[in-house]
Amino acid sequence: MGWAEGPLGAVQAAAREMSRQAALRVRAVAAFAASRPAAADRVQGERGAMSAQRWAARAAVLWPVSEWAAQELSIALNLTVPAAEAELARSLTLVSRLPRVLDALQSGLLHERHLWCLLEHVAPIADDALRARVEAELLAWLAARRRVTTPAALADRVRRVVAGLNARNAARELARALQRRGISLREDRTLGLSVVTVVCSTPEAQAFYRALCGYVDALETGLGEERSRGQQLVDCLLDLVLRPGEAELPPVQALLTIVASVHTALGGDAVGEVDGRPVPAEMARQLARAFAGLDPVAADDPTPDDPTPGDPAPGDPVPGDTATSAGDAATSAGDADAADARCSVGGALEPVDVAGGPVERAAAELNAADFDRWLDELVRDGFGDAPAPGEPGWEPGGPPEPGGWDAGPWHDPCQWLDDHDYGYGYGYGYGHDHGYGYGYGYDSGYGSGADLLGPDAEVPPRSRADAADEAAWQTGTAGRVTAAEDALAALAAAADTQRDELAALLMATAEGGLADRPRIAVTDAVSGALLALTDLPALRRAGSCGAPACRRRPQTCGHDLTGRPGLGAPASTPGYRPAAALDRFTRARDRHCRFPGCRRRIPAAGELDHVTAHPHGPTAAANLAGFCTTDHRGKHQAPGWTYTMTPDGTLAVTTPTGLTAVTEPPPY
Repeated sequence: MGWAEGPLGAVQAAAREMSRQAALRVRAVAAFAASRPAAADRVQGERGAMSAQRWAARAAVLWPVSEWAAQELSIALNLTVPAAEAELARSLTLVSRLPRVLDALQSGLLHERHLWCLLEHVAPIADDALRARVEAELLAWLAARRRVTTPAALADRVRRVVAGLNARNAARELARALQRRGISLREDRTLGLSVVTVVCSTPEAQAFYRALCGYVDALETGLGEERSRGQQLVDCLLDLVLRPGEAELPPVQALLTIVASVHTALGGDAVGEVDGRPVPAEMARQLARAFAGLDPVAADDPTPDDPTPGDPAPGDPVPGDTATSAGDAATSAGDADAADARCSVGGALEPVDVAGGPVERAAAELNAADFDRWLDELVRDGFGDAPAPGEPGWEPGGPPEPGGWDAGPWHDPCQWLDDHDYGYGYGYGYGHDHGYGYGYGYDSGYGSGADLLGPDAEVPPRSRADAADEAAWQTGTAGRVTAAEDALAALAAAADTQRDELAALLMATAEGGLADRPRIAVTDAVSGALLALTDLPALRRAGSCGAPACRRRPQTCGHDLTGRPGLGAPASTPGYRPAAALDRFTRARDRHCRFPGCRRRIPAAGELDHVTAHPHGPTAAANLAGFCTTDHRGKHQAPGWTYTMTPDGTLAVTTPTGLTAVTEPPPY
């Protein structure tokens, strides 16, 4: 983007210096925190110590820090104690969990407003290697981009990268977060105003907002209308809720654009989009299928959980499988029922003392000898090998001090059942809370249990079950589709039923919940740029020679297609208004306002601008760009600005001071 001259250049230099000083301040605060260890504080349970409620409410990153450090910092920085404590937590998190981000802040690549999305989405990643990978990928993208990158643009990229590299945990986090759906009311800072907050899923929020905007657009407002757009939205919402049926508002249709890659539609983990906002793959799949009138839940994935004919069932001997052949060769025919019972009880993770828990099930399903052995080990795990009261060797007296207890690795009370099980059931678990030094305590999904417990420690059954589930997913259809390099490879990896369901989705017509037939975006596999926008019938026509027999059954055409018209951007339009296909292609290519840093939606009623004014410039994809209303006005009214566009849709905007900002169409 470059450096400006004059006062604007001084503003840029000052901003870079502020970023450097902010990084130095973060490092200094972290160093101060290290000089105030919690060892000098009273420990939990001691008279006068911090209450258990306050201790639990503190960020885990502050546990090694004295509780009085926040008071000292608050005096030095003229802050409240809660604000000083938040500053301590933020600084320690950046130093310990996002060191590359802190370096980028000090170099001027980032500024302070960029940090919130990284602290919110990247810092909580429990796996150190994955967090470092996400951090490195984001900073490499930012450094190579050399474009205007607002905090909102960086946040969008962060969500996509985190969801792509950490898709399984992101889906679990969404499932937990959806429990917070609701409406809350709080007072505004201005006396007499209040704020109503609605928390819901992204598709619900987009549909709600689009419908409300549709009601406002349908109203007839005179030239003297003085209410802002926001005020009109509030008035319309109040009429709909408080005076239903009295406003006589016409019905409106909320239009949502759902983008799902072939990988996503076939069951992979690739992130989808709803009106340009990233959503988990499963949400995009179910929404697209529901709008098309199909069952939101696709057919079951033919994974090892559903063995195909000819495949050995779980527990059957497999050549070379030592767990079911050599390892269990000593199991006699008389123990077959006990073995089946062990398979059904093993791996249980619920408490052992509840109705229907492992104890009751083991008593009902195991034979007497196996149950006695299992119960003996359960008692040893719970109480150790020391003699019980009244037994030889028991020494009367009180319980040992807490410091003298054995703090060895945790053992599952159902470990014996797991050790004698033939296979583990697949299922998702949320893992255990682990502390990470200066880091937080997070729900660990899978894969890191052995590293946290030590090389010689035994991985708990839940971690092993999660690892087994992950391995099964990777070898299943969804895992193979996710790992496919391109759409053709994903189609080849999918099952026949999944390909048939995708074809049914693409053949859906504009009826029911669909405002238009599903379109197929043909994109560059490397850059993600949109090359063509078509549908399934047109794609089949382009893939055949055009002979009558091949038109009837295009999938059987094997003729040479050299010289046949292929797919590409629509042709230019002779007049001022773009034709429907060209309008649709340009909106799908740009997706939001093309002004550098702006992420507002392109209005449905217009705002496709000729970069080179008509009639001097053609009405073609290479000369059309989408703008929001404000930036469209600025292009025509702001003095001294210039706009140029290359054939691939890259837009260059030059300011009156000589700065040039470049934006490309967002990749798919």
